Amino acid sequence: MPTVALFIFPFFMAFAASSDLLTMRISNKLVLLLVASFFVLAFILQMPLAEMGMHLACAAVVLLVGFTFFAFGWIGGGDAKLAAATTLWLGFGLALPFLIYAALLGGALTLLVLALRRYPLPSFLARLSWLDRLHDPKSGVPYGIALAIAGLLTYSSSYIFLGLTA
Repeated sequence: MPTVALFIFPFFMAFAASSDLLTMRISNKLVLLLVASFFVLAFILQMPLAEMGMHLACAAVVLLVGFTFFAFGWIGGGDAKLAAATTLWLGFGLALPFLIYAALLGGALTLLVLALRRYPLPSFLARLSWLDRLHDPKSGVPYGIALAIAGLLTYSSSYIFLGLTA
């Protein structure tokens, strides 16, 4: 069980990143599965209620800030929900490193996408709808990729990961 459980978070992060890249969407079902799996593993690992409450408070703060950013049009709604679900797994202790990684990776991703949009897409690549959409200057940037990588970079220090490897 612990070995399989170690890969739940990375699996959902990889799925979120690939989904955002290919469709520019992060499914609510995916976010709910990420949240539910946190609570299942926290229960199995007997995470103290106070600790669980702090993880939940961290996710609530990130969700509030994320939806504020969404209201201003700075990020997508799926990105806001994914960031909150990710910080649920990480808690306050890892939220700052996660958010710094996400900001740096997201900035680099944005610069890369903007640079690539300056050049015409070869016709054989334009046939791929996801790549054509990514190349369109009117579309956004799949920030879920940066969030997923940032989550993976901090996951190995999380309560769940450490509890499963103890």
